[in-house]
Amino acid sequence: MAGLNLKDVRSAEQSHEAEVADWGSESSFEVNLKHLISIIRRNAILFAATVVSVVVIGIIVTMLITPKYDSQAQVLVEDQADQIIEGSELQKAGAAWDTDRFLQTQLGILQSRSLARSVVEAGRLDQDAGFYAAMGEDMPTDEKLAEEGFAKKDYANARKDVAIDALTDALSVKLPMNSRIIAINIKSRSPQYSANLANLFAERYIDGNLRQKYESSAYARKFLADQLEEARIKVTQSERDLNRYARAAGLIRVSNQGDSTKPDTELSVTGSTLVQLNDAASRATADRIAAQDRWQAISSAPPLSISEVNSNQAVQSLVGEKARVEAELADARSRYVDDSSQVKAKKAQLAEFDRRIGAIAESIKRSSYLDYQAATEREQSLVAKVESLREEALSEQDRGVQYSVLKRIADTNRALYDTLLSRYNQINATAGAAVNNITLVDRAEVPTKPSSPKLALNILLAFVAGLLLAAVAVALREIFDGSIRSPEDVEAKIGLPLLGLIPLEAKRDVGDLLEDRRSHVGEAFSTLVTNLRYSTANGLPELLMVTSSREGEGKSTASRTIARNMARLGKRVLLVDADLRRPTLHGFLAERNKKGLADYLTNQKTFDEIVAPTDVENLNYVTALPMPPDPALLLGGEGVHRFVAEARARYDLVIIDSPPLLGLSDAALLANHADGVLFVIDASVFHRGAVKAALRRLKLVNARILGVVLNRFDPKNAGDNYSYYDSYYTYGQAED
Repeated sequence: MAGLNLKDVRSAEQSHEAEVADWGSESSFEVNLKHLISIIRRNAILFAATVVSVVVIGIIVTMLITPKYDSQAQVLVEDQADQIIEGSELQKAGAAWDTDRFLQTQLGILQSRSLARSVVEAGRLDQDAGFYAAMGEDMPTDEKLAEEGFAKKDYANARKDVAIDALTDALSVKLPMNSRIIAINIKSRSPQYSANLANLFAERYIDGNLRQKYESSAYARKFLADQLEEARIKVTQSERDLNRYARAAGLIRVSNQGDSTKPDTELSVTGSTLVQLNDAASRATADRIAAQDRWQAISSAPPLSISEVNSNQAVQSLVGEKARVEAELADARSRYVDDSSQVKAKKAQLAEFDRRIGAIAESIKRSSYLDYQAATEREQSLVAKVESLREEALSEQDRGVQYSVLKRIADTNRALYDTLLSRYNQINATAGAAVNNITLVDRAEVPTKPSSPKLALNILLAFVAGLLLAAVAVALREIFDGSIRSPEDVEAKIGLPLLGLIPLEAKRDVGDLLEDRRSHVGEAFSTLVTNLRYSTANGLPELLMVTSSREGEGKSTASRTIARNMARLGKRVLLVDADLRRPTLHGFLAERNKKGLADYLTNQKTFDEIVAPTDVENLNYVTALPMPPDPALLLGGEGVHRFVAEARARYDLVIIDSPPLLGLSDAALLANHADGVLFVIDASVFHRGAVKAALRRLKLVNARILGVVLNRFDPKNAGDNYSYYDSYYTYGQAED
C-alpha cells in the first residue's frame, strides 16, 4: 500500500464503478439491504429505545384506561312480513336488487336520533345517574345547566339531549355481508347497562316498526275514506248526466253481454238492426254470386258434363240402359244390315234414352236458374233495407258522440269508485292484523369480561407503532445527520476528495501502531503520504496545514505521522505546532520546556533558537510554547510571514499543526500562508454540521483544500459495503 499512487487509486475506483454499473437488480437490492442493515445497526440504541418506550407507554396507558363492556343484541330484518290476509301489506317489498338499499335504510333508522330519543324516554335514562356513570359522563345538574345558560324550562330537554348524545356514541350497528341479521352493540363501563340498553334498543326498534305500520294504515284509511266520498259524488252526478242526455236525444242503448267472445260494449237499437241487416245483405250477395256462377257454368254445357246431371240416379239408370242398348245395337249391326227392323228398333231405343236424359238435364238447369233469380231478388231487398237504415244510424251516431263522452266519464268514475271501495274494505279488514317483519334473534346478555382495553392487542399495536416511530426517528436522524462515517459521506456531503482512510484500532495504543509500519494504521498513513505527493500538479505542497473542525479529531497525530514518513523518504521536514492555545507537540518530545513559535512571533527568539531536532533524521520541529495571552493577535501579525518565508527557504516540506476551525480565527489566519490544507475528520463522532461550517470558513479565506483524511474509520458503522476493510491492510502479514 505504501507504493500505491493517486493515479492508481483513481484507476481502481473507476474500474470498481464500471463493475458496479454492470451488476443486476439483485446486486443493487443486496447493496440497499446492506445499507439499511448498517443504518439500523448504527442506530440500534435509538431504535430499541424508541420501541421499548412506546411499548411501555402502551402498557401504562392500557392499565390506566377504564374497562368497557360490550353487549350485543341481534334482530332479523325481512323485506316483508308473512301476510295473514292476501294483500294485507300497504307497501310491497322491492325487487331483489333493492334489498341492500332497504337494509341500509334500516341501519340508518337504528342509528337515528329519533330511535335513541325513544330509548331514552322509555328507560327514563336522562334522569338515571347510573346511566351517565356507565357512559362516562357527568349527569347535568340544575346548577351546571344554569351556568351553561339554559332556562329552567329547558333543563329536561338539555338533559335528554346529553343522554341521547351519550347513547349514540356508545351505539354501534353492524350488518354482515350477505346477511339480514343486524347486530346492535352497546359499549359502556357497566356490563349490566350494556346488556339492558342493547335489549331496550332492539325492543324499541321492533315496536317502532309496528307503530309505523299502524300509523301508516290509519293514515291510509282516512285518506281512502275522503277519496271514496269524492268518487261517490262524482259517480252519481256522471250517471245522472248520462241518463238525462240519452232521454233528451232519444237514444236507446243495449248491452252486448250475450256474446262472451266480444268485449262488454253498448249498442243502439238502430245500430243493432243495421248490423244485422248488413250481415244478411252480405250473405245474400254471396248467395247470389254463387247461384250466378253456378247458372253460368251449366247453362250452355252438355247435359252429361254437368255434375248434378251425372249424380242424378235417374240419369245414371238411363245411362246404364243406354249402354246396354248400344251393345245390342252393335251386335245387331254385326248380323243385320242397317235397314233391318232389328237395327232400327235399337236406334229408336237409343234416341228415347237421349231425349229422357236431356229432359232431366234441362230440368236441373231450370232449377239452377230459378235459384239465381231468387238470390238476386233477396239481395236487392236487403240492400234496400240497409240503405234505408243507414241514414237513420248516421244521424243517431252524431247524437251519440256526446253520449259516449258522458258514458266514458261515468265509467271512469265508477271504476275509480270500485277500486277505492275495494282497497278501503281491504284495509279495514286487515287493520288489526299487522305482522312485524323484524324479529328479535338474540337478546343481549350481561358480559363477564371487558371488551376493552385488550392488553395483548394494545401491546402488539404499541410494538408496531414503536417500530414505525423508530423507523421515522432513524430516518430523520439519517436525513439531518451531519456525521461523516464513510468515503461516500465525504464525497456526497462535503464534495472533497478522500486522501486518507485511517481505521479505528481500539485494542492497541496509537503510538505503538504508528511505530509498527505494517499495522493497519501505519499502512493507512503510508497511503496518505503517497496520495499527498500527487495531490497537486506540482506534487507535494511546500507548506501543508493540517486542521479539523474541532479538537480531538486526530489532526496532531496526523501531522506528526505525515512529517515522520516524509522525513524517512529523504525530505527535509519541519513540523510546526501552531496551536498557541492548547499546544500538544512538546508533550511528545524530549525537551518539553523548549521555547517555540510564540517567542519567535514576539521577537524574543530567532528561528534557529526555536527549531529543535528529533530522533528521526531530516525531521525538525517547532513547539507552540510559551502560550501567549492573545494568540490571534500574534498569528495575524507580520511575524508569521517572516517565519513562513524562512521555513520555506530551509526545508522541503513545512507541516503546520493548526488549531481547530470552529470558534477560533487562528486556523483561518494560518490558511492564508499554506499551499494546501489537509482536513481531518473523526468518523466516530456526530458532527451536526460542524464540518461544513469549518469548510465554509476555509473557503471564505480562499484556502486551497487538498482533501480529507477520514480518521478512526469503523467499517461496522459505515455499512456492510466496507466489511472487506477488516482484511484490507493484512495482506502478507500471515506469511510474516
